[in-house]
Amino acid sequence: MEKSPPWLVVINPHAGGSKAKSDWPKIRALLEEASFKFDAVFSEYPHHAIPLVKQLIEEKGYTRVLAVGGDGTLNEVVNGIFQQQRFDPKKIILGLITIGTGNDWGRMYAMPKSYKKQIKILKKGHVLMQDVGKVNYLHNTEVNDRFFVNIAGMGFDALVAKKTNLLKEKGSGGPLSYLYSLVTGLFEFHPIHLDIDSDGKSLFSGNIFSVSIGICKYNGGGMKQLPNAIPNDGLFDVTIIKKMPKAKVLRSIHKVYDGTFVQMEEVKTFTGKEFTLTSSPIHKAFLETDGESLGHSPLHFKVVPSAIGMLVRKKMKVLYAGKGN
Repeated sequence: MEKSPPWLVVINPHAGGSKAKSDWPKIRALLEEASFKFDAVFSEYPHHAIPLVKQLIEEKGYTRVLAVGGDGTLNEVVNGIFQQQRFDPKKIILGLITIGTGNDWGRMYAMPKSYKKQIKILKKGHVLMQDVGKVNYLHNTEVNDRFFVNIAGMGFDALVAKKTNLLKEKGSGGPLSYLYSLVTGLFEFHPIHLDIDSDGKSLFSGNIFSVSIGICKYNGGGMKQLPNAIPNDGLFDVTIIKKMPKAKVLRSIHKVYDGTFVQMEEVKTFTGKEFTLTSSPIHKAFLETDGESLGHSPLHFKVVPSAIGMLVRKKMKVLYAGKGN
């Protein structure tokens, strides 16, 4: 009988302001205590986990992968899984030990902060077949694509992500970095005119403050941008915030954290499987996915239903069971 390969554990040492690097010995010991058999590798630079995961799965046949880091680390690992050619991504099981700045994917599934409790959940092996988003975008003049498991943001969201990532590069990342970037970015941002279509039909045309498209509920370190999102219903949730006065944005920030902002007159929500966003060539809409700053419009989003097996709490698995396509 052929022996199954061990887990592939991918550590981003810079996650959480280098907390992943300092905490790895503790995490390693807890994994060994829980009888995980694994091979551990460290990513060495931004986006390195994508080719690293692709290569290791193709060469060594890993079908169980564990990311140690934040939402950006998880995003890179997911893209490595979807780029590899050896297995159908649906055949690969993926878990996350959260050590990032935002930890919004983990927040969706009520993952505890304790590494020991997280590993206990991973050990139980409850798998939810989660939807995955795919976006095509421009980087300068080159067409690229990216998969994501949480939320993509345009407009103000993309600016906040970019500012937060710059803070991380300077060693100033942390729970308050999103809020700091949000407040300071508010005075830099100018509304963008966007046309949003779905299935050939126009959904929206006008000046936007931000647009969120995604699978899960949270981004920006706990902002409930898509409060009604279900991660395995085969649909994107979309939130459009139209142009609004800066003073009203500041007064309403608390509503983004509890999701009640969707009741405001400037906010529109949709669900769907495919969306196209276009803007003028001069005033581009920039893009972030799972907190990672990418390129710009034109953008095309397509949902991939029940595309990857994610390790979650049993109660979350039960909550979403039967809601996928």
